[in-house]
Amino acid sequence: MYVGVDLIEIERIGLTYSRYPRRFLEKIYTPAEQSYCRGRAPQLASRFAAKEAVMKALGTGVRGVGWRDIEVQRKRGRAPEIVLHDRAKARAESMGIVRIAVSLSHSREFAIASVVAQTSDPPVAEGRTTQD
Repeated sequence: MYVGVDLIEIERIGLTYSRYPRRFLEKIYTPAEQSYCRGRAPQLASRFAAKEAVMKALGTGVRGVGWRDIEVQRKRGRAPEIVLHDRAKARAESMGIVRIAVSLSHSREFAIASVVAQTSDPPVAEGRTTQD
């Protein structure tokens, strides 16, 4: 398993969006994310935090994968899900990651995201082999 967490100020995302609306949205969010968020700062911030948390779980930071390679999808009546594309998907596959669970939350001031990336193979206890 791999984990990642990120906390961000909603106001910071709101200010960036108000200064550079088109450029910011096109650089960070997929068309589906843009449609879901409709410019609402708390939703933009929680998805931004989720992307950063996934980058941390993948061990790449912002230089290793593209922002739009990580997508937060939310189907009606369902919890949000992480869908990976391109470099993020390739990185996850090379790490043996088969699923990424995400939890999003926000208050008036902050948005937070936590992710747990599950691998296909259970970890081997130290000092033991799978044959033990």
